[in-house]
Amino acid sequence: MPFEIAVAQGNAEHRQCSPDGRLCFALTTVDEAPTYSVDRDGNPMIDPSQLGFLLRGAGKWGGGIELGDPVRSSVDETWEQPWGESRLVVNHYNEMRVPMMEQRKTKRRIDLIVRVFDDGVGFRFAFPRQEQLADVMIDEEMTEFAIAGDAEAWWIPGGEWNRYEYLYNHTPANQVGTAHSPITFRRADGLHVAIHEAALIDYSGFWLQRIDGQRFRTRLAPSSQPWKVRREAPFETPWRTILIGEDAPALYAAADIILNLNEPNRLGDVSWVKPHKYVGIWWGMHLDKWSWNAGPKHGATTANVLEYIDFAAAHGFGSVLVEGWNQGWWSESGRNFEFAVAYPDFDMDRISAYARTKGVEIMGHHETAGNAGLYERELEAAFDYYQRYGVHSVKTGYVADAGGVLREDPDGTEQWEYHDGQYMARHHAHVAERAARHRIAVNAHEPIKDTGLRRTYPNLVTREGARGTEYNAWGEPPNPPNHEPTLLFTRMLSGPFDLTPGIVSLAGREGRPIPNTLARQLADYVVIYSPIQMAADLPENYAKHPDALAFIEQVPVDWERTKVLAGVIGEYAIVARQRRGGEDWWIGSVTDDNRREMPIDLSFLPEGKRYTAEIWRDDEGGGIDGDRFAMTRETLEVRGGETLVLAMEAGGGFALSLRPTR
Repeated sequence: MPFEIAVAQGNAEHRQCSPDGRLCFALTTVDEAPTYSVDRDGNPMIDPSQLGFLLRGAGKWGGGIELGDPVRSSVDETWEQPWGESRLVVNHYNEMRVPMMEQRKTKRRIDLIVRVFDDGVGFRFAFPRQEQLADVMIDEEMTEFAIAGDAEAWWIPGGEWNRYEYLYNHTPANQVGTAHSPITFRRADGLHVAIHEAALIDYSGFWLQRIDGQRFRTRLAPSSQPWKVRREAPFETPWRTILIGEDAPALYAAADIILNLNEPNRLGDVSWVKPHKYVGIWWGMHLDKWSWNAGPKHGATTANVLEYIDFAAAHGFGSVLVEGWNQGWWSESGRNFEFAVAYPDFDMDRISAYARTKGVEIMGHHETAGNAGLYERELEAAFDYYQRYGVHSVKTGYVADAGGVLREDPDGTEQWEYHDGQYMARHHAHVAERAARHRIAVNAHEPIKDTGLRRTYPNLVTREGARGTEYNAWGEPPNPPNHEPTLLFTRMLSGPFDLTPGIVSLAGREGRPIPNTLARQLADYVVIYSPIQMAADLPENYAKHPDALAFIEQVPVDWERTKVLAGVIGEYAIVARQRRGGEDWWIGSVTDDNRREMPIDLSFLPEGKRYTAEIWRDDEGGGIDGDRFAMTRETLEVRGGETLVLAMEAGGGFALSLRPTR
């Protein structure tokens, strides 16, 4: 059907600025190609960057473009998360929607929707229904991001075999290769910029490929089909996001934009999603003490799980994760997995009944070995099984190299997909919807990247998508001390991360030392956010470190407010979080391999109000080059508005609670 739009004459420029007027997005055409830029206080943040698509069977869209008149609107609202880093989220932006019309024979139209916040920008493409562009097959999206001003970058490679599980590179921006998002830049003037995406549904995730200098272009993850994305119009792409902060803490605060660009909750009542701490049959496998598959070392036995249930009940943990309980481990490409059939030495009837008497739940586990197609076919039976036994959360897994996700066409032909391609974007949304029907929350490992879909599907409680604690058992090298202060300002911009902290033994396989301190393991519970947090070590190791266990027992997992008090990416971070519905605050701080004395500004507390601070900190002589277990637990009285100074030894940290003094 034809469109009646007002077409601007010449090289029109449409600008949309943030509510405070400081940040502006400009759209124009350069040599008839749609081109945008972003400035802050009149200073360039994103230099002129082109937009376009390569369409299968229809050539390139992005030349001979004229812009229509924008339609503008504004939103200023506050909405409440059912769980999260902060209970209330402010959503305040100015929007414009601009038609972009080819003046060639095809007359294909794509609209650009732009939302400008005080601390960032989101934009997406809308494909209206039109005869000449109905069945849309996208070979490539050619969205550019030209970073203005000399910058350095923190990034992991995109498109490589190990998905997202890499240590972060720190290089000049002009030396980045192809990177996953979020990717974080720090300019010479100190401003921080992060590129990511939001609301990734039924579309391929992008990698950022450096074209030249500091100019990057989206590269969509591949598909088993000749095209990378196929959609029927009308539809909208995910949002392309640019977060901007004065410093690293401000960049973290800007990440609410990712949530705000997602649709509100589709699931209705989600009071059954319960943030909690858990233990489980997991670390023993990574230590090679147990195995996932049946045999003499099998970990998921009835006897082992009953012991873990007792431990969870004694120390207030909400659930016990059980990996390796079901038939099929370890089959090539997961072809033999049975998601509702237990190994003979695992008695689900006895285990679930015993757990109920102890007030503990079982956390399910569905490993697929990347066989997402088989999992989808078995999904209803798998969730029925868990619902029958009172399982309200499941950890899913997709262990396979990049490009190794298996599915089948209707004719039975096997196809191979990427973890971040369009098929898997559909798959994760499908799993969330089906799990919700059974009141089950999902913790996805080897997932597609987080893009804020927890707002739309609040049962997507957390995920992996980064290098986690298991690398401290067997990785070469283990995660270095700068890992968490890097994660906070990169991966954590996208959403919760199931880091699985709490390894109080500070040892991996064969006693290999973990380059952390005991206090650092505790600080991770506050610094690295997840609404479900694992006490990942073996119960016998917690018995040896009762002071550390006391912290893990007490620390909350659901928060009223979050403030990053200080931080430098890759060096250190201090994070304060207030318990949801409570007056107590919890602070965690981590450092790289340098010792630091850190001032903690307590001005976020009511002026002069007295608090009892319980502190777990590195002791003198500690650190990764000293006694890693040296930790002091002490109590002090502090007042709002004061400054508290605490030391972190190399590779260490501290954690503390602040409770109003009665």
